[in-house]
Amino acid sequence: MKFSRDTLITALALFSLFFGAGNLILPPLLGFQSGPLWWIVTLGFCLSAVLIPIWGILAHARLQGTMYDFAKKVSPTFSLIYCTLIYIISVSLPSPRTASVTHEMAIAPFSDSPSWVTASVYFILVFIFVMNRSRIVSIIGKWLTPAILLILLAIIGITLFNPGLEMALPDLPNPFSVGLLEGYQTFDAIGAVVVGGVIIISINLNNPNASYKAKRKQIAQAGWLAGIALFLVYAGLILTGALWQEGFEPDISRTRLLTSIGSATLGATTNIFLSLLIALACFTTGVGIVTGAADFAKNRFNNSQKAYTITALVGCILGILMGQFNVGYIIMVALPVLLLIYPATIALILLNNLPEQLARPRIFKWVIGLTLLMSIPDFLGSVGYQGIKSFLLPWVPFMEQSMGWVLPALLGFGIGYLLERRSTVH
Repeated sequence: MKFSRDTLITALALFSLFFGAGNLILPPLLGFQSGPLWWIVTLGFCLSAVLIPIWGILAHARLQGTMYDFAKKVSPTFSLIYCTLIYIISVSLPSPRTASVTHEMAIAPFSDSPSWVTASVYFILVFIFVMNRSRIVSIIGKWLTPAILLILLAIIGITLFNPGLEMALPDLPNPFSVGLLEGYQTFDAIGAVVVGGVIIISINLNNPNASYKAKRKQIAQAGWLAGIALFLVYAGLILTGALWQEGFEPDISRTRLLTSIGSATLGATTNIFLSLLIALACFTTGVGIVTGAADFAKNRFNNSQKAYTITALVGCILGILMGQFNVGYIIMVALPVLLLIYPATIALILLNNLPEQLARPRIFKWVIGLTLLMSIPDFLGSVGYQGIKSFLLPWVPFMEQSMGWVLPALLGFGIGYLLERRSTVH
C-alpha cells in the first residue's frame, strides 16, 4: 500500500504528539516487573496508551471539531466542566512531571542541586516561552523525536542481541490490568482529545479543497501508521526492561532504570546525550501544555490576553509546586485522578467513533453517567476509602482490576439505545 506525502507527514506529527519523553520512563519498568509476562503487560499498556489515543484522533477526524464537541452530546455544561477539568489536570500533573523527569535524568546525576531549584528555573523558562510563543520550541521538537528514537532503537537492539541477559519469574498479579492502568499515566487519551482538533485544523489549512471523506481517510491511515510505530517502540522498551530484570536492584525507580540501561548498552557518554535530549523534549511538552491551557482560558473569556497571562502564570506556579516532587510520587498522586477521569474519556472516544444512529445524546448521557458513577469506587479506593469498592467486589465484574466501569458503561449503552428506539417508534 502506498501512502501520500501528506499522510506520512501527518503520521510523523501524530507519532511525535504521543511519543512524549515522560512516557519513555514507563515501559521499561513494566517489563522489569513482569519478566516473562512482558507480552501481557504490553497488550494492556498499548491498549490504553496506543489504541485508545489513536481512536481519539479518528473520532476527531469524524467530528471535524474541537475538544468541546467531544462531550457536548452529554450536555453543553458537562462539556465545559469536562474541558476545564482536563486542562486543570494537565497543568497540575503531566506538566510538572516533565520538570521532575528533567531533574532526575539530566540534573541529579551531575549535581546536588535540589529539585525545587530545577522546578523553579524550569517553569520560569516555560513561562517566558509561553508568553513569547517562540517558534524555537516547535523547531527543536522536530529534531528531538528522531534523535531520541534512534538512541532508543539502539538500546533495544543491543539488549535483544545480548545473550547474557535472562528473565526471572515475576510476582505480578493481573499483568494485563497493571499494563492498562500504567498506560493511563501516559495521559495520551487525554492528549488525543485535547490536541486532535489542532491536527484537524492543520490538515484543513493544508488541504482546504479536500473532501471530508479524503481527509478522514488521510487521518485514519496516518493514525494507524503512528499507532504501529508506537506499539513497536513501547513493546521494545518493555521487552528491554524484562531482559534486564536481573541486572539491577528490584526497587529501582523508573528514571534510574532507563538511564542505567542506557549506560549499560551505549556507555555513559551516549546516555548523557540521551538524558539531555529527553530533558529538552520534556521542556517542549511543558510549554505546549501550559500554552494550550492558557489558550483555552483566553478563548473562554472573549479573547482576553489577561486571562491568558493569569492562566500561564498559575500553570507555572503549579508546575513549581508539584515539579519538585519525584516522578514516582507524581505518578502516585495522578492515579486517583486518572481512575476518575480516564474511563469517561475512553467512553467519549469510543462513542464518538460510532455511527450517528448509535451515538445519540440520550446514549451519551447514559454511558457517561454510569461510567462516572462506577469510577467513583476506584477513585475512593485509590485514596484509602475501600468500603464501597469492597462491597461491590463480589457483584461487579473487573472491579478488582479497577475496571468496574466497563460493564456498567455497556449497560448504559444498551439502556440508552433501547430508550432511543422506543422514542423513535412512538
